[in-house]
Amino acid sequence: MQIGMIGLGRRGGNMAERLRRRGHEVVGYDRSAERSDVASLEELAGKLDAARTVWSMIPAGEPTEEAVRELAGLLEPGDLVVDGGNSNFRDSMRRARELEERGILFADAGVSGGVWGLDEGYGLMVGGTAEAVGRLAPALDSLAPGGRYVHVGPAGSGHFAKMVHNGIEYGMMQAYPEGFDILQASREFPDLDLHAVAEAWRHGTVIRSWLLDLAADALEKDPRLEGLDAYAEDSGEGRWTVFEAIDTAVPVPVIAASLFARFSSRRESSFSMRMVAALRREFGGHAVKER
Repeated sequence: MQIGMIGLGRRGGNMAERLRRRGHEVVGYDRSAERSDVASLEELAGKLDAARTVWSMIPAGEPTEEAVRELAGLLEPGDLVVDGGNSNFRDSMRRARELEERGILFADAGVSGGVWGLDEGYGLMVGGTAEAVGRLAPALDSLAPGGRYVHVGPAGSGHFAKMVHNGIEYGMMQAYPEGFDILQASREFPDLDLHAVAEAWRHGTVIRSWLLDLAADALEKDPRLEGLDAYAEDSGEGRWTVFEAIDTAVPVPVIAASLFARFSSRRESSFSMRMVAALRREFGGHAVKER
C-alpha cells in the first residue's frame, strides 16, 4: 500500500524502511531535510493518491497536536490519519471525534519495539473503527512480527493498551536493576561477574526475558555500568498509568514505586538506576547521561 510517514527518527525511520522492504510505497516527511522526501506536510499530502493514509511518528503533546491540526486542513473525506506516537489516549479519543466531523478516519497505534523493530518487528496495539483498521491492515501485517497485531477496540484504546504496557515495563525494568544492585553490593562476594549471572539467568529460568537479554548486553559492555550517570527519564506513560489507576481505584504499588524510583534517580546515583538508564538505551536508543 501507499503510506505517508511523518517523523523519520529512531522509530519512524525504521518503520518506513521496514515497510519499504516489504513492498510498500512510503513517502516520508521530517523536519530534517536530509531525511525527508518532501519539504512540507502539504507536499506530502499532494504526493499521495486518494484515499490517503498518513502515519505520524512524532512526540506526543503539542507536536502531534499541531500535525493533526494541519493534516485536518489538508486531507479530504475518506482519508486516514494514524497516530503511532505515545499520545495520551484521551487526546486520541478527542482527535478521532474532531477528524470524524470532517469525514477523515483516525486510528491510534501503540507501537513497541524500540530500535530493534526494523528487523524484529513491532508490537502493535491499534484503536479505531473496523473501517480504519481494515484500511491499515496491509501495513500492520508488515510491521508486526508474523502479522500479529491486535485491534484493541475503538479510537483511544490502542494508546490506552500501550500506556498500560509501558507501566508494566517500568515495573519490570526496576526489578532487574534492584536484583543486580544487591549482587554488586555484596560484602561476601565483592567480585561477582554480573554479566555471567545475567547470562545464566537468560536460559531456562523463570525470569528470562528480552529485558534480561538487554541487561546482559549492557553488562558485557560495561560490567559495573561506571560509564553511565544514574539518571532515568520518564516519558509520560508511567505517570498516566498511575493516574488512571488512582481514578479507577486499582492498586499498582509496583508500577507506582518504579515511577517514583525514576524521580529519585535525578537526585542520587545508584547502580540500580544506572542499569535502568542502560536498559532504556539498549531497547529504545534513548539518550543517557554519561559520567
